[in-house]
Amino acid sequence: MLATDPQLLAAAVEAAIASRSPRLGRAAHARALRLLAPAIPPFICAHLVNLYSKLDLPGPAAAALASDPSPTVVSYTAFISGAAQHGRPAQALSAFAAMLRLGLRPNDFTFPSAFKAAASAPSQSTIGPQVHALALRFGYLPDDAFVACGALDMYFKTGRLALARRLFEEMPYRNVVAWNAVMTNAVLDGRPLETVEAYFGLREAGGMPNVVSVCAFFNACAGATYLSLGEQFHGFVVKCGFETDVSVSNSMVDFYGKCRRVEKAKAVFDGMGVRNSVSWCCMVVAYAQNGGEEEAFSVYLGARRAGEEPTDFMVSSVLTTCAGLLGLDQGRALHAVAVRSCIDANIFVASALVDMYGKCGGIEDAEQVFLDMPQRNLVTWNAMVGGYAHIGDAQNALAVFDDMIKCGETAPNYITLVNVLAACSRGGLTKEGYELFKTMNDRFGIKPRIEHYACVVDLLGRAGMEEQAYEIIQGMPMRPSISVWGALLGACKMHGKTELGKIAAEKLFELDPHDSGNHVLLSNMLASAGRWTEATDVRKEMKNVGIKKDPGRSWITWKNVVHVFQAKDTKHEMNNEIQALLAKLKSQMQAAGYMPDTQYALYDLEEEEKESEDLVMHASLGISGTTSANIEEGILESSLEEMKRTSCSVYSELCDVGKCTLGEEVCYRLSSEIHDIPPMFKHCGTFSAPPSMMFHGVGMLHDLSIASAAPERGADLYELRGAGASGRERSQGGGWRAGGRAVWIAGNRVARAVSGGG
Repeated sequence: MLATDPQLLAAAVEAAIASRSPRLGRAAHARALRLLAPAIPPFICAHLVNLYSKLDLPGPAAAALASDPSPTVVSYTAFISGAAQHGRPAQALSAFAAMLRLGLRPNDFTFPSAFKAAASAPSQSTIGPQVHALALRFGYLPDDAFVACGALDMYFKTGRLALARRLFEEMPYRNVVAWNAVMTNAVLDGRPLETVEAYFGLREAGGMPNVVSVCAFFNACAGATYLSLGEQFHGFVVKCGFETDVSVSNSMVDFYGKCRRVEKAKAVFDGMGVRNSVSWCCMVVAYAQNGGEEEAFSVYLGARRAGEEPTDFMVSSVLTTCAGLLGLDQGRALHAVAVRSCIDANIFVASALVDMYGKCGGIEDAEQVFLDMPQRNLVTWNAMVGGYAHIGDAQNALAVFDDMIKCGETAPNYITLVNVLAACSRGGLTKEGYELFKTMNDRFGIKPRIEHYACVVDLLGRAGMEEQAYEIIQGMPMRPSISVWGALLGACKMHGKTELGKIAAEKLFELDPHDSGNHVLLSNMLASAGRWTEATDVRKEMKNVGIKKDPGRSWITWKNVVHVFQAKDTKHEMNNEIQALLAKLKSQMQAAGYMPDTQYALYDLEEEEKESEDLVMHASLGISGTTSANIEEGILESSLEEMKRTSCSVYSELCDVGKCTLGEEVCYRLSSEIHDIPPMFKHCGTFSAPPSMMFHGVGMLHDLSIASAAPERGADLYELRGAGASGRERSQGGGWRAGGRAVWIAGNRVARAVSGGG
């Protein structure tokens, strides 16, 4: 039982603050009211204001301050500090003004809190300079280092860099907190070199860095990828004993991950004696940023086994790995985790969900999350536009883009326009896409970057306007990249523009002479034009300079076992069953009117040889055979990383396989794009599906035969799901009624082909 001594009541209030217990604090408050009212001592009122302010209970804090008959500077400072720390700057500044009206003089604790609140004001606001003037008037500046650091941080955060630097230069004593303010704000503002210079300034002045300084330095090295400098600093950190601090270790994991030294990030992570939620998130992000989506997901599972509760940052980070893995079921499981943890409405988690569903082909789920969001930021809008772009739904992509502009809350950035241009390219809206490209600088103040040029070359190339695309390339203000020339080469191959294609190929050879894909694509283009001698010369040149084309491979994960197929491979234990089923599928396809397209055969074979080889020797269709031979209710994940043949032949074959796959929903991914494959080869919602597989612009592929097979990479796991025969009617895009559906996922885009009737 609490005593009636006010000092003991004050101690009870402080104990409630230390234990973060509102219940204990309210009990002490009630006891004070019962025993000391109406004459509650001012210092008890100050303790109560401090209690509710630190526990982020603004209503009780304001009531406690109002109930004090003679509030002191201590009470007001506690209230202002709590409001500023918990993101209520207007309330903090209002209390600061009220204190001044009462004639109370702010002290050296009041001013830093007021500066913190003023730091949230718009850059044009005069509140910060007014508080600065008061601090000068009361004699706290420039001599008081604590107040000066608050003012310095305020000027940096409001974008007044000149005033911040002037104040820093006028400080007679610059402690480590002042240097940290310079370093941390430079990192946040994207000025890593200034952070490094400030750190060395601290050392030259004889100062010793603390944990904040060390973390800021690693963050700067990570942002600018100063690998060598960061590694040297790592040695200094170990020498000084900072590596035992969990925040420093976290910053090192992040640094090595951003510098693409994921093995070193893992070594630091494994050596940590204590890990927190940020530690696990840093390791997840390090793997995700370096193509290790499977490892990232494994780290997340390790965090959950270690008892870590899912946070908004952790869940949003892992959702990006699901997008890379095309793990729709894993993504849905994480969605359930977010709902259960009450973080699904968090704007970062919700944006990651929209992105994940869009990239995994669940566009309806992406739409639902998008519509349910109470607020949206730029990432959210970009994810939704990108989701429609991935499935080639240009109309909806443009509709969302228009809504974004009309709402006026978020301005598009260059990524938004890349997504819109890609959607127009894949959806066949050549006029709209080209008009946006021409006017983007005037309308949005965004100058075209290399990604936009790649998209517009792809856009025009799909429409057969290769000459105009070449003119745009010649007029580019920057050097054309591999993606730009690759898009032109793919378009020339598709439309038979051999001479222009040779120009693009030569440019690609200059930019990346060791890429076998460019040579193979040129050879295929010449072969499809019947120029066999030149095609053979290209192959000979590859051999002479030591460029080797890896054989095409595909693989599936079936009941936790990975089955790998290679072109013309007959070693699989179920080869006989697979070949028998493929023969059956071929018979059904021929009965449905399928005719092998031999114009894309890579070698100068007789027509009968081409036809006999055309279907059964594709590694990809080995996947189809295995799938159809083993499919049952449940999930089968599959990956198609590379095709031995050209894409148009594969495209038509997969269309017919989709029609003959007896009511199953089959998911193929062919490196970078998706194409809706409607029944009986009717035109679908996407534009010019076969040629779209011939480009490699932003997120595009110039030839299915060029990507190096990498079955060990987790980013290429995809799913096949038993769909049943009923299906549903699709209201947009191709406009067909679904029976059983085959879903072809190419790259990050999904499309469906319908079996069981058109």
